[in-house]
Amino acid sequence: MPLAMNREVFITCAVTGSGSTQDKSPHVPRSPQQIADSAIAAAKAGAAVVHCHVRDPETGAPSRDLGYVRELTDLIRASDVDVVLNLTAGMGGDMVFGGSEQPLPLTKGTDMAGATERVVHVAECLPEICTLDCGTMNFAEADYVMTNTPNMLETMGKMMTDLGVKAEIEAFDTGHLWFAKKLVQDGVLEPDALVQLCMGVPWGAPDDLNTFMAMVNNVPDNWTFSAFSLGRNQMAYVAASVLAGGNVRVGLEDNLMLERGVLAENYQLVEKARGIIEAMGAKVIGPQAVRDKLGLTKRAPRG
Repeated sequence: MPLAMNREVFITCAVTGSGSTQDKSPHVPRSPQQIADSAIAAAKAGAAVVHCHVRDPETGAPSRDLGYVRELTDLIRASDVDVVLNLTAGMGGDMVFGGSEQPLPLTKGTDMAGATERVVHVAECLPEICTLDCGTMNFAEADYVMTNTPNMLETMGKMMTDLGVKAEIEAFDTGHLWFAKKLVQDGVLEPDALVQLCMGVPWGAPDDLNTFMAMVNNVPDNWTFSAFSLGRNQMAYVAASVLAGGNVRVGLEDNLMLERGVLAENYQLVEKARGIIEAMGAKVIGPQAVRDKLGLTKRAPRG
């Protein structure tokens, strides 16, 4: 496949994530106010989209608390900075087995919720975009499995479509793209799908360029894609994704470092990505251009 560089690129900032990074950097935001402030700073630096999780403000542990999500959403929408809001819907599919000799019963960390519960914050807050992790996968932890059955994904995907919220397909391997294409074929998701290629996440697709191009080549022509990798390869994938025709994602969910020995803030990662994109001769587009491109509906702050 010949490369077709993207000349109009949007940046997504993944602000805080749900990994155990809260004690590894003081810049990982915890409270709704801190997450909103970091998201707003990232938007000012050039991020058109902010991808947000919430955390327990005291411990920093990942949370599905609806009150935190509502507070975060209201803070971002009430600010004087325009940005496309992308909320995770990946929580509630965590299964932790008891070990290789006694896998059952499931152990601490298991959080399995039904489809309606996993999407309740989306229905309540109506972000412009929310994520849909399109597969079950082993993560780096020994006994942890991210669980998303076909039936669960079909149900959640239909809820998102019915709510008028754009699903961002999270594809961690080629089989996830295969299933996402079936969701579109079956009318669960709209034909002009949005997909995030998640590279280098153990144990999904490794972030070598051959695997990346296999992922890119499995994205239908009428879909919009973005891509990221973890850690020190985050900025390399800014260039790789633009060159392959995609958009980019950076942020503290995926990488804590600005450079060796220097902890980053989200806005600094966005600034660095913007510099790479513009040095390549491409333009960084803003939130309204993204809405026009993806057919999104901006939601007003709640009264």
